[in-house]
Amino acid sequence: MSTSANLRLGCIGDDYTGSSDLANALTRAGLRTIQTIGVPDDSLQLPDVDAVVIALKSRSVPADEAMRMTLPARAWLRARGARHLMFKICSTFDSTDRGNIGPVLDALRLAEGASMVLVNSAFPETRRTIYRGNLFVGNDPLNESPLKDHPLNPMRDANLVRVLGRQSRTPVGLVPLEDVEAGVEAIRSRMENLTTSGCGAAIVDCVFDRELLQIG
Repeated sequence: MSTSANLRLGCIGDDYTGSSDLANALTRAGLRTIQTIGVPDDSLQLPDVDAVVIALKSRSVPADEAMRMTLPARAWLRARGARHLMFKICSTFDSTDRGNIGPVLDALRLAEGASMVLVNSAFPETRRTIYRGNLFVGNDPLNESPLKDHPLNPMRDANLVRVLGRQSRTPVGLVPLEDVEAGVEAIRSRMENLTTSGCGAAIVDCVFDRELLQIG
């Protein structure tokens, strides 16, 4: 087994195409990035990279199966020195009230021993934005856009705080846009307050690319 001293970011993707988009974005941002299809074999020699994206096909499988696929990816990345983990989900939050985003998030948070995680599916470049916890596709709330009729995961509620709250074992809070615009310390302060109130996750508002940097 090889490790990389510079492995800053380990990413677990819930589908192949979105994982490729993420790997491309990281590369454009200057990170040396590799992508794998599925969890690699332990014998894989990891080159000196900044980020690894493990692409899974877990978005629409039963929640238990999604967790069984995701946790080994997390273990593989941590064993190779990943300093930060990211679970990549769809920009339109494709899921049902049973998951898979909430159950996988809960499993990863428990495995990491984390008290709070931030959840953000915004992709401003493609006009997927979040305001007051509501996901917009262009000018339309998700549940009023054509994407509401997804054949596998129709989305009838644009409010991601409610959507994730129906999936997760802990309450879900919101980091509103004014905190994101105020900067890193305001986001951290909101996270601390939400953690104290019992939230295990928080949806983060995001309208512009610059806000992704604050959230990151």
